[in-house]
Amino acid sequence: MEHVMERFQRLPLGNICDANGKRGSMDPAIRPVDPSLHMVGRAYTVRCHPGDNLAIHKAITEAPDGSVLVIDAGGYTGGGHIGEIMCFACMQRGIRGLVIDGTCRDADDIQALGFPVFSRGFNPGGTVKETVGQTEIPIVCGGVPVRPGDLVVGNRDGVVVVAKENIEAVLEGAEAIAQKEVRVLEELKQGRTTAEIYQFSKIL
Repeated sequence: MEHVMERFQRLPLGNICDANGKRGSMDPAIRPVDPSLHMVGRAYTVRCHPGDNLAIHKAITEAPDGSVLVIDAGGYTGGGHIGEIMCFACMQRGIRGLVIDGTCRDADDIQALGFPVFSRGFNPGGTVKETVGQTEIPIVCGGVPVRPGDLVVGNRDGVVVVAKENIEAVLEGAEAIAQKEVRVLEELKQGRTTAEIYQFSKIL
């Protein structure tokens, strides 16, 4: 599976989304703390009570090496569920990244760590630790259904979720699209137009 992750890591996110049937793209409000980082891994899902991050602490202890934590916090933006300490704890556990439909804090420190975090925004306010929440269940994050084991890919463009049963097919399709785009770029360098290459002339 590690080889598959590396192949996904090299692909443009748009190619992955297209090969995924133009599905699985999260709400564009879910943005990276550090746009230079890429993230690929299997989803370890979390549903926490908005404004309560106890379930995330639980998930950090449970998630297997190579996971991406995908957290449904109900879109809550009244406090930061994730900060530097929790991100460092994730890195120590081998977690590859984190996506939260909610807000985080300590953005500068998280960026300095080099740990990929995607969130709905930032809020320096704190959260409580009172409700255990749930892990390893189907959730919705950024408007997209996510199940345990689905593939999660993120970069500057956003986050795309690929259903676990479609990973191989989407990978092959995305690589084929990427190869085709290399050929298109070469034709553009030779003076052809996009309308000619994609045969849009009749429509235009």
